[in-house]
Amino acid sequence: MPIKPRYSGIFPVVPTTFDESGALDLASQKRCIDFMIDAGSDGLCILANFSEQFVLSDEEREVLTRVILEHVAGRVPVIVTTTHFSSRICAERSRRAQDLGAAMVMIMPPYHGATIRVGEAAVYDFFRAVSDAIDIPIMIQDAPVAGTPLSATFLARMAKEIEHVAYFKIETAGAASKLRELISLGGDAVEGPWDGEEAITLLADLDAGATGSMTGGAYMDGLRPIIMDFLAGRREQAVEGYTRWLPLINYENRQCGLLAAKALMLEGGVITCDAPRHPVAPMHPVVRAGLLDAARRLDPLVLRWGK
Repeated sequence: MPIKPRYSGIFPVVPTTFDESGALDLASQKRCIDFMIDAGSDGLCILANFSEQFVLSDEEREVLTRVILEHVAGRVPVIVTTTHFSSRICAERSRRAQDLGAAMVMIMPPYHGATIRVGEAAVYDFFRAVSDAIDIPIMIQDAPVAGTPLSATFLARMAKEIEHVAYFKIETAGAASKLRELISLGGDAVEGPWDGEEAITLLADLDAGATGSMTGGAYMDGLRPIIMDFLAGRREQAVEGYTRWLPLINYENRQCGLLAAKALMLEGGVITCDAPRHPVAPMHPVVRAGLLDAARRLDPLVLRWGK
């Protein structure tokens, strides 16, 4: 029986590229993928919130999954986000992603809007139904946007009892404390305790035992060495690297959000348009100037790759 891989390192979120009219720009999408691999990504995540998954049609999701996985062609593992309120539809999406070559699926607990939630028993059954439909790992995304309380005790229980639930992207307040508790309670069943939220809490989360991070997609060449130094026992070098890159991490997390990666990719000639899809508002020129100023001080590959 083949040994199951255990994923770690940096798996940034791939932005979805549109043209000025709002249509998918697949040529830019492929260049985006090539840049992200060249910049040192250990793997990639597609169709996440930072991919603007919430403005995509089902047909576009299918196109992006197929085109990106075909273009990656096994160079790195790819996580496909398959979140949906319906257990059945999420399971179908996850099975389709697996069939197309996904290494893992990432899923938020079922929610809709600001108030429609289900209880813990239904969340458990939801993830069990998805697990029963596939043969690849599930990453549970524990993010405030879902508005669903997921205690470390509950997450650890699912890791132990549901076959493919094995990875956890923790983005809630106090992420490091939650990661530490999850690792303690879940033991070996927690194969991947991961950091998220553009690496704004990366160092604390690594100290807590995180082995991977799902960041924004623009400067893996800066972030990956921090993770690798830490995992290799070189904490002081990791601290130095984190201190150097923190102003840019902070600017992305607090000022730009999902617009940052595409703005930097446009500046560096990776993609031809950085517009989000309406009704997401474009980046303000002053915010863009601040982002580029923070980035130029570090000379990331993204600003040079396409020139």
